[in-house]
Amino acid sequence: MRIIPLGERILIRPLKREEKTKSGIYLPKGDSEKKEGEVMEVGNLKEQHLKKGDRVLYGGYPEELEMDGEKYLILELKDVLAKLE
Repeated sequence: MRIIPLGERILIRPLKREEKTKSGIYLPKGDSEKKEGEVMEVGNLKEQHLKKGDRVLYGGYPEELEMDGEKYLILELKDVLAKLE
């Protein structure tokens, strides 16, 4: 099954955050967690700044869903904070 977001929304797969540093210190989860993801699909965007495979930082309150054991998020374009290169 394929998920195609409608309107000015995108589907992203959140990237897993490192749970401990190279020196072995475990990092706490919480507000300091960096919200980074990979764009999987884009809806009907007025301006095409994003494409499949781009890495982004996001905020807001995305809709969470799970498919085939994989976690995905659908969020509005306005919640994308930055594109990572």
